[in-house]
Amino acid sequence: MPKKKRADEVRSLYKLANNWTRKQWEFINQKGFDFAHDEQLTQEEKDSLEEQGMPTFTINRILPVVEMLNFYATANNPRWQAIGVEGSDADVASVFGNLADYIWHLSDGSTLYSNAINDAICKSVGYMLLTVDPDRDDGMGEVVIQQPEPFDIYVDPKCRDMLLRDAAFILIRKVLPKNHLIKLFPDHKRKINSASSDESRENSWSVRSSGDATQELFAYNDNENASEAINPDGSEDTMIEFFEVYEKLKVPHMNVFYRVPPSPEQLQQMKQQVEVKMKEMQAEMEVQLLEQQQQMQEAVQKGEMLPERYELEMQKAQELMKAQLEGAEQQYMSELQNEASKIENKVISEKEFKILMTDEGFAENVVGQMRFHAHRIQQTCVVGDKVLYTEVLPENITDYPLVPFHYKWTGTPFPMSAVAPLIGKQREMNKSHQIMVHNASLGSSLRWMHEEGSIDMDYWEKYSSSPGALLPIRPGATPPTAVPPAPLSNAFFTIVQQGKNDMEYLAGIYSSMQGDTQQQHETFRGMLALDEYGTRRIKQWMQHSIEPALRQLGKLVMQFSQAVYTANKRFRIIQPSALQEQREQELNIPLYNDMGEAIGKSMDYKAAKFDVHIVAGSTLPVNRWAYLEELKQLMQLGVVDDIAVLAETDLRNKEGIAKRKSMYAQMQGQIGQMDEEIKDQAGTIETLERQLVQAGIKTKVMQGTIEVEKNKQDAKSSEQAALLETEAQQKLLRNVMKNEAEVAGQKMDLAIQSATNNAKKD
Repeated sequence: MPKKKRADEVRSLYKLANNWTRKQWEFINQKGFDFAHDEQLTQEEKDSLEEQGMPTFTINRILPVVEMLNFYATANNPRWQAIGVEGSDADVASVFGNLADYIWHLSDGSTLYSNAINDAICKSVGYMLLTVDPDRDDGMGEVVIQQPEPFDIYVDPKCRDMLLRDAAFILIRKVLPKNHLIKLFPDHKRKINSASSDESRENSWSVRSSGDATQELFAYNDNENASEAINPDGSEDTMIEFFEVYEKLKVPHMNVFYRVPPSPEQLQQMKQQVEVKMKEMQAEMEVQLLEQQQQMQEAVQKGEMLPERYELEMQKAQELMKAQLEGAEQQYMSELQNEASKIENKVISEKEFKILMTDEGFAENVVGQMRFHAHRIQQTCVVGDKVLYTEVLPENITDYPLVPFHYKWTGTPFPMSAVAPLIGKQREMNKSHQIMVHNASLGSSLRWMHEEGSIDMDYWEKYSSSPGALLPIRPGATPPTAVPPAPLSNAFFTIVQQGKNDMEYLAGIYSSMQGDTQQQHETFRGMLALDEYGTRRIKQWMQHSIEPALRQLGKLVMQFSQAVYTANKRFRIIQPSALQEQREQELNIPLYNDMGEAIGKSMDYKAAKFDVHIVAGSTLPVNRWAYLEELKQLMQLGVVDDIAVLAETDLRNKEGIAKRKSMYAQMQGQIGQMDEEIKDQAGTIETLERQLVQAGIKTKVMQGTIEVEKNKQDAKSSEQAALLETEAQQKLLRNVMKNEAEVAGQKMDLAIQSATNNAKKD
């Protein structure tokens, strides 16, 4: 497409988006932004009030609402969590949280996020833009976040998605000096210098204001008088329109399934396996052939088979064996190749697929193919009537890099702000205060009604309000009559008070949430309940408007980071508190073989697939006192330690306290260890002493036992000696008595024999 025609198309898109509805939406929200920043009276209203002698001050009740809403939405930085699609992606998915924090801090994301939320509250929508700064990191590039002006962005009027995902185009338009554009795009200096606008400023340039030409304090004006630029040499620079257009394209792609053939090394291994198997098969078939040959020889010998039939059958058997071996070899080789071949899946463009299909080797290995259309984002930059460049963002970036943060989505690209419903109440309160102050001023400085010529007007104007002044009148004239102000209705006081309550009710920001002690609950639990119930509308806004946008922002951070960070990169996240550890992360770590050649990557961030989720409520504020009370209870239960409680306090030098507590903990550990050692040693000594006492007692008992045993043995020996002596004496006595008995017997025998002999003799 000719570049001139492309530039005309971009201007046509701008005219399509900058319709009457868009202009009216910008007018209303610019007025809301002005009211929030205390620009609440037009110059005509100020002149009218001054002519009537009425005050021109305003009591801004909108700004506190804006500040409180901004505080609730930006009290903490958002936190994202990545979940790996497969188990192999889990380790790389855990890196995403650190990488998102790195990009957030690199871009000063907290400030940009606060400004975007402020735009959402005052202008109905704020934007955050993901882009790549190619000059950072020595030309390696960094993913950065930017915060564009909402009124510079023009969205497809037919868009119906809250995050603008179904928009046909998103256009950013600015009016900038040419020298500034040359600094932004130094490689396109020639095009910028030769660029010119096709239409006059009256037709193509818009005047942004809240309706009054003199009320332009907070408005972005692109008119001729407000947009002049001066070069460093003092000459006037040329202002020119700059368009940056993002469009969604549907590019035909092919989802290809193809077989990856085995490598030469794998083929060699397969051949070796087939050879071994074929040798085994050949040996088995040869044995079978010998058995068949033997059977046929026996049949020939028996005359059951002719020798010619034998020769023919043997020849057929040999040929069949040879054919079976060749077929089996091919079959085994094919099976092994199929087992070793991998079926891979790859998504490529249809153009690339057609080029690859011209290769016969690739075409033979294609198993399946599916055609579909993939979303791609095309970026076009136009200056005046010149196209600077047109490029298609990397294929993994499928969503617009602009993320809208709405306050109240209306189903169209024109949402509603939080300030818009408060403008009427703010005007009502301003008018009521002006009337009351003016009435009080009239009461302290009376007006006079007099006959013409009856008084010296200059004298009365000078001294009529002075205390104790003597005011002369001319002789015969009627004295002037004081004209007191009409009594002011009590309805004005009611209107002011009711207006304050209505404004709090409309905004959902009550006085107690801003520290008003008269509106707070008396008890601590009551204050916590009031804080819980009073913030439900804010939590609803966060849950249904802000958190989806933050989730989309995290998804874009993932897409851009995977497209940019493809080389080895090491980065470090420095925590705001020294109590938290510094996180260091490395991506795409190269792996080398023994020859020093890169063969792959560890922590391959680009190849990983994971889903991104926003941690719900991560940006909301935390009730410090309730949180500390909860931590104390958890510490008492032993769930957390005192260092975790200390990290959440506002004590000065808590890092030093933590270090000292750490030293104390170490010293207490050492002391406890030494106490245990001393206790062990004391126990050992006590045991040894007890053992020594027991050993002494045992020795003494043993000695006593030995003495007793000795005495017993001595006594036994004495007794035995006495017994032996007694036995000897008894034995001797028995022998003596025996001998005496024998002698007596012999004597008796002799006496008897003698008597017998005598008797015989007689």
